Amino acid sequence: MLVCAVMAQAGEYGYLLFSNIGGTTTALTVNNLSATVSGSALVVSNDEGTVNFTLTELASMQFSTTDSLSALENVLNGDLPVQVFSISGTSLGTYDNLVQAAQQLSAGAYVISDGKHAQTIIVR
Repeated sequence: MLVCAVMAQAGEYGYLLFSNIGGTTTALTVNNLSATVSGSALVVSNDEGTVNFTLTELASMQFSTTDSLSALENVLNGDLPVQVFSISGTSLGTYDNLVQAAQQLSAGAYVISDGKHAQTIIVR
């Protein structure tokens, strides 16, 4: 069992947003935020309580000033075609949506783009 704890300082960002590969986004405030990886789950706690995320279903997480993804919401919900790049910037192809891309890519970190916005994702 792998267990690690992460304490975050978010500066002006009030939320940490978690998106799964199905497109659902969960926003948590950063007040007393901590995250622990335990087995196959990411356990995130803050002043409001604790939420468990299955690591194999987690597509992305990012700090935000609002409690939604607005600009990238359609990309993460699988509504738009995405270009996929390696972290070093090499183009790896274009896919009909994020779900298709995640199914085709091997485990690793990638950058997805809808042509106007970019987001880093983790494929497990």
